[in-house]
Amino acid sequence: MHDVLFDFLSKYVPLTEDEKNIIISFNTFRTVKKGTVLLREGQYSNDIYFVLKGCIRIYYIIDGVEKTTAFYTEMEGLTPPSVLNKAPSQYYVSCIEDSILNVSTPEMDVEAFSKFPKFESLCRILSEELLVKQQTKFDEFKTSSPEQRYLNLLQSRPDLIQRVPQHQLASYLGITPESLSRLRARIAEKDKAHINASQPASVV
Repeated sequence: MHDVLFDFLSKYVPLTEDEKNIIISFNTFRTVKKGTVLLREGQYSNDIYFVLKGCIRIYYIIDGVEKTTAFYTEMEGLTPPSVLNKAPSQYYVSCIEDSILNVSTPEMDVEAFSKFPKFESLCRILSEELLVKQQTKFDEFKTSSPEQRYLNLLQSRPDLIQRVPQHQLASYLGITPESLSRLRARIAEKDKAHINASQPASVV
């Protein structure tokens, strides 16, 4: 898994062998089982997550019902607000697949920055990219219908359709599982009708 992380980082900054060894020395790689809750509502945490393999999700529990707001898969990072504001978490973070994570802390980041200043520039670039991505997702969600949200998801993150349980996917889209089933059926019918319409008529 070290090489997977190094390949990703090298897209932004070149890494020397000394820098790679420093990253390895932090011993931040964790193998986590499916279903593991990494962070609970009301819990204090100092952990920053970067997904090397697998999928984690953010969800709230409101009136006893889980409300999923985000999924993070390979090469995506999550810094819970509670890490920055030192307040208890307002949401849960859990693994929906067996996952391999890089789990660091702000203190580790400061140490890495002091030894290799270019790591700070890298983290700033990644944070800016994440902020833009999150804002785009938020705007799309607020301005689109459930069907359009699903179609956007099919286009931008098709892997989630297969990887995420339907009830969690429905919650993420802001609809019920039953509505999602009907939505999928309706889209499938539209696709079928489009294919039939595009086929040349048979000659009698």
